Amino acid sequence: MKAQNSFLAILIVVFLSSCGEQPLYEKVYSFEGKEWKQEVKPDYTVKIDDINQEYDFTLSLRTTTDYPYSDLWIFMKTETPDGTVAREPFKISIANPDGSWIGNKTGTIVETPLKFSRRKLPLKGDYKFTIEQGVTESVVTEVLDLGFRVEVAKQED
Repeated sequence: MKAQNSFLAILIVVFLSSCGEQPLYEKVYSFEGKEWKQEVKPDYTVKIDDINQEYDFTLSLRTTTDYPYSDLWIFMKTETPDGTVAREPFKISIANPDGSWIGNKTGTIVETPLKFSRRKLPLKGDYKFTIEQGVTESVVTEVLDLGFRVEVAKQED
């Protein structure tokens, strides 16, 4: 009986979550063995058709609670449809100085978002975003995955 109730609860959650607006783009890259090696550079290609629209971008880093640092430096390389390339550093803060988690903790997993809100893109076409870990270690451990989500920005009231 419990299994039926659990299954029914899962179906309801999936149904309700599917009723909301879907993102323009969403992809998750999972790291093998919970290790982000320097040579591993997840990339995400997003097709932009409306340059008058504003977009919200979210990178979601999921680590375990055994992640050994309070932050993670990354580089985001952006290639525009005309081939222009920019590379910028960003810091994802994962824990406060007192050791408490900044992101959402569920069990032994911590999900920490890095948000870029209300961005306009100048050209129609495919934008490629490549993410590199930017620490001095050749391997960062206890990293599960990195998600990239693009949504049309909601209209402000």
